[in-house]
Amino acid sequence: MAKGIVIREAHFPGRAPIDAYGDGGFRFADMSHRGSLLCLPSGIHGWSAEEGAALDVELFERVLAEAGDIEVLLVGTGREIRPLPKELKAAFRAAGMTSDPMSTGAAVRTYNVMLAESRAVAAALIVV
Repeated sequence: MAKGIVIREAHFPGRAPIDAYGDGGFRFADMSHRGSLLCLPSGIHGWSAEEGAALDVELFERVLAEAGDIEVLLVGTGREIRPLPKELKAAFRAAGMTSDPMSTGAAVRTYNVMLAESRAVAAALIVV
């Protein structure tokens, strides 16, 4: 059998505050990750979203799959605040979540506070 590097989906199986962000990535739980993140009840997952890309329901499928455990979804839209499309906000509402778009930096700070308060919070963070 050939041995080689096995590429796995980026996933941290727990909840952790974000210690740092910027320069193309995030630091949390004594680790670093390059790219965007979804911070969900099931853990912290790598996410394909990029700054400026369309924000559509398909991009948030993993979030919607865990909607029953999320009351508030913070959406870090990059360096600047971008409004969420009506269809996306409607999908979040239908799933029982409130959504709040903000810059990624503000979303990280808010996520950390709400996580420390043991709130049912999740964050979708587009890398800056």
